[in-house]
Amino acid sequence: MEMMERIRKKAKRLKTADELKQVLKDELIALFPDIPPLFAEPISVKPHVIMMVGVNGTGKTTTLGKLAMKYTRQGQKVLIAAADTFRAAAIEQVEVWANRAGATIVRHKEGADPAAVAYDAMEAAIARNIDIVLVDTAGRLHTQKNLMEELKKIKRSINKKFEGAPHEVLMVLDATTGQNAISQAKTFHKAVKITQIALTKLDGTAKGGIVAAIASTMDIPISYIGVGEEIDDLQEFNSKQFINALFD
Repeated sequence: MEMMERIRKKAKRLKTADELKQVLKDELIALFPDIPPLFAEPISVKPHVIMMVGVNGTGKTTTLGKLAMKYTRQGQKVLIAAADTFRAAAIEQVEVWANRAGATIVRHKEGADPAAVAYDAMEAAIARNIDIVLVDTAGRLHTQKNLMEELKKIKRSINKKFEGAPHEVLMVLDATTGQNAISQAKTFHKAVKITQIALTKLDGTAKGGIVAAIASTMDIPISYIGVGEEIDDLQEFNSKQFINALFD
């Protein structure tokens, strides 16, 4: 509604539909915070820790694996913490990605304390002079424990071993989720302070327009979009290209 009010004020001097469309595009682009994506800046602190969060089924672990491969291609030493110990096969899935990426992995058995996995991963990262630590986390729990409390515990555990970490909390959202994505983002942000968002599953009919609302209401930058299954299908988010694609 705020955006429409601004457009109404500009509408008097517009003569064609194309001019109106361009104003709308400009207004949408202005919603997105202008910050560099995860790979753009040199790493100033080692290990640089990225905690991955999001509900199950969004492509969180796949996104983590693609990030691991991107970093190892850059010559970085990557360690993955398999801290989603509640979902069947989650640890094995992370292990497959670690092998593909040439990254090391710290894992415990299924059902182990996720915070303990994260703590051990930090110990290993410091001892092995690792550049990047990627921490996989659960999207739901099979027990009565509150997921958000579990995520807070993981974050505290990481920081206890390495002050200032995690340096990024990357939330993975499914582009097909629609309006519910905002409530998901708000809930996770309240618990663990999201710093960046990756939007997945843009390879189908979903256009992912909900990210404009997220960017506007939460002031959290979108850093990556997933447009397919291949490693190079995790792309840096470009607001201008994205908004232009919405109008195609």
